Amino acid sequence: MEDAATLIPLDAVDPALVEELLDQAFGADRKARTAYKIRDGLEPLPALSFALLDEGEHLAGTIQAWPVALTDPHARPFPLVMVGPVAVLPQQQDKGFGHALMAALFGALDDAAPLPQVLIGDPEYYTRFGFSAQHTGGWRCPGPWDTERLMVRCANPEVLPREGMLGPWGR
Repeated sequence: MEDAATLIPLDAVDPALVEELLDQAFGADRKARTAYKIRDGLEPLPALSFALLDEGEHLAGTIQAWPVALTDPHARPFPLVMVGPVAVLPQQQDKGFGHALMAALFGALDDAAPLPQVLIGDPEYYTRFGFSAQHTGGWRCPGPWDTERLMVRCANPEVLPREGMLGPWGR
């Protein structure tokens, strides 16, 4: 990162400030997006969700992770971690903050039993972190999505179902 920044747990930040940052990064209509439908009614995973404060200790970015599942055609749920939104204030972009947030999440994953991570995002950005749409072509979402933007990161993606519906885990 070019500028000094501090990572802290997301739950240490006022939720209203997080919502304001997300509105600035993605627009006030962001809650109509398919990713919000997938994680509807869930709370982010505190151990995998972070905030980034700039050198003036102002909120500059956030990353959230959610407990979701891919339910296969036989109604068997496969737990996943949904990454996102990954948000950096527009005026704070291109400083490495997004990369730092992704590194914090990956560093907090349990190496002994890491769950696959899924997201809907820009392939040009997220493929550098190991995400790919190669194994998600038969997956469905509860709303519109671009198949190239639905990506998974998994040590062995062959273990994942080829088909299924993404949604909240445990419902």
